[in-house]
Formats: sequence, C-alpha cells, structure tokens
Amino acid sequence: MHQEHYQKTFLVTGGTGFLGSHIAVRLLEDGNRVLLLARGRKDCNAFERVRRLLDWFDVEEGHRSRLEVLEGDLEQPLPGINVRDAESVTERVDEIIHCASDTSLSARKREQVERTNVKGLQNLLNFVQESRCRAFHLISTAYVAGKAGGLCPENFGWVEAFHNVYEETKFHAEQIAAKRCAQNGITLYVHRPSIVYGDSTSGKTLLFNALYYPIRTLHYFQRLYTKDILENNGKKAKEMGVGLNRNGKLHLPVRIESLDASGVNLIPVDYFVRAFMAIRKEIPEGGVFHIVNPRNTTIQQLVDYTERFFQLAGIRTADRSEFINRPRNGLELLFENQIHAYGSYMRDSRVFENSRTAAFLAKQNIVCPDFDYDIFELCMRYAMDVDWGRLLYPEENTTCVKKSPMDTKRFSHRKNVV
Repeated sequence: MHQEHYQKTFLVTGGTGFLGSHIAVRLLEDGNRVLLLARGRKDCNAFERVRRLLDWFDVEEGHRSRLEVLEGDLEQPLPGINVRDAESVTERVDEIIHCASDTSLSARKREQVERTNVKGLQNLLNFVQESRCRAFHLISTAYVAGKAGGLCPENFGWVEAFHNVYEETKFHAEQIAAKRCAQNGITLYVHRPSIVYGDSTSGKTLLFNALYYPIRTLHYFQRLYTKDILENNGKKAKEMGVGLNRNGKLHLPVRIESLDASGVNLIPVDYFVRAFMAIRKEIPEGGVFHIVNPRNTTIQQLVDYTERFFQLAGIRTADRSEFINRPRNGLELLFENQIHAYGSYMRDSRVFENSRTAAFLAKQNIVCPDFDYDIFELCMRYAMDVDWGRLLYPEENTTCVKKSPMDTKRFSHRKNVV
C-alpha cells in the first residue's frame, strides 16, 4: 500500500448497519481515522451500539482509538449535530462514505423510506459542500435498474418503473448525488452491490433478510410441523400435507415459482468490502460500479442446498403456468405470503453489466466466490447458532447502559473513544 492511503479521516454514515460497520472496521484496520455517524435507540445509545459491533468484529484496542462516534440523525440538518461540532468535522474529513439507508420494501413505509434515503442524503450533501471533503461514496444498489429486463447498464441511465419504494428512492438518491457533486466539484463514487450475504469464509453476518428470509421461513415450517408431529400426532401437519418420510426427512409440499432464465445475484460481504476498498483507492475519477457476481445462483440450487442442509424433502421449483392449472395449496399460500416482498428478486431476469468494474477487480486479483453448498452451509450454521440474529448480542437485555450526560455528549474535540 502507498503511504497516502493511510491516515485519512473518513465520515461514515450508517455505521451500525451491515455494510457501514464492515467498511468502518476495514478503514480502521488500514490505519485511518473514522468518524462514525450513528443513531441511538430507545434501549441503547449510539456509543453502546457501536461498542457491541466492535466486540462482534473483535476489533483491537489500538484500532478503536482512531474511532469517534457521532450520535446524530441524517433526517435533521447538519446532520443532527450542533453547529460547532459540525464545523469541527467539516474541517477534518477527507472522504465521506454514505451507507445509511432504509431497506424496507413495503409501500406502507414509503414516507419513512423517502425521509431516510432521499431527504437524509440531501441533508448530508448540504453538509458536504461546506467541508474540505472532495470524495463522496454513495452505497447504492444494483437494483436501481428497477423493472428493466435484460442487461442493466453501469451508468446513470433513466429508469421509469420500480418493483418497490426501496429501488425507487435509491435511484432518485443517485440522481441527486450526481447533480449536487458535479455542481460542487466533488468526485462521486456510486457503489452498486447486488444481494449481500455473510462472510464467505466464516458465515458471519449481522443481517438476516434477503437471501436468508425465504430459507428462514422454510425452517420455521420445519420446526412448527415437526413439533406438531411429535406432540400432537401431526394434526396440523396432515392438514397441510406435511409428514415425515421413511428416511426421517420432513416432507414440505412447497412449489416455488421460478423462471428458467432467472436467478439470484449473490455476493459475500467480504468480497464487497475488498472491491469497495480497491475502487476507492485506485480509481481517482469516481464513477458507477456494479459490484456483482458474474454468475447467478438459481432457485433450484437454493432449493437443493436448503433440502440438503435442513434434511427436508418435497420442495421444488415450478413454472408460473403450473400454478394456473393447479393453484397453490395452503402451505404454499403461507410461504408466498411471507416472501412476497422478495418475489421480484427470486424471479429476476436482470443482468448487471459490469465489464469495467470486473476488468479492474480482476487486475487486483479480487474475485467473487461461487455461492456453492460449502458457503451456504457456513452461512446457515452461523444463522442457526445465533437463532437468525436473536442471539447476536446475548447481553442485550442486561448490560445495555442507560444514557449518561457523558454518553449523550454527541461530539467534542476530544475523541469519543469506544
């Protein structure tokens, strides 16, 4: 590494989120100083939330000394910190990495998603233009392509229709960032990952949506009906056509709608972080970058992996026409209702053009691993170990400190060291 890559000061938003926390930790490990903007919750202030994350990542004390936590809110001006403290930040920050995002897909939450993904970005950009920062990284999503089918270009092209409010607001955020950064002479990087899962070498993750949610639903069915069979003679299970096979596997009669050309584009979080860091360091002109897998994982592969790992049977993929001839059974209706929001991603014909990014990453020897059964097994074992996230922080209900006057001091010229 070149010396100029070290000892920069970064402002990272969404620091308690999945991608934001991974990026912040990597920056610290590389010797940089990180200002981490995070929100508190009713049960826990921002400082304690960040401490837990650092413990989860097993961050060394020496790295923690270069971290400052700013308790703030992007939905407020400056962004939620007082004027004097904001001025201190603007004088020091070299690059800003905007990871904060509301990933809700539900139309019912449109107002909140727009406040976070659009208004929050605007507030941050107002803050940026008064700072010394000349590089702005927007963590977006490849799915700003919306309902466009086929090849999705790696640029700021216009999109007319979207599957959900998340795609729509992230698209508009990109358009706003492009215009504002151009006006203020700030280099803009738009990083567009596809669906990000846990670490490919350990299975560890902080988030259990997207890839995990449909599998978690099937696991819930497994636990529910196995218990019914063992404790209630399988009354509810029989009503749903569920039963134990001779080999002891639980038979779940679930057809999952799939298209022949469709699949899920999956990347591990460790690959995303490596790609992000390389792009940030080595491409000074900025641009739009699709950080995606060159190969989709088919729904059939996910079904095979799920049946193998959880010892299930009866799950299979089906063409849409089959459901016309034979409507969904009760269990299939329950499953479809649970995973409805992810339907467009499970039956996705979009292909993300990334020749420029792929060529650059290949030169850096950064290659996205295939999502094979071994990685699936690592991810699911970790998910089971932490009960789909419920046990990530076992001490959560007992040791979360209450806000004290020292903790609630949002930022000062002294380091808020975690």
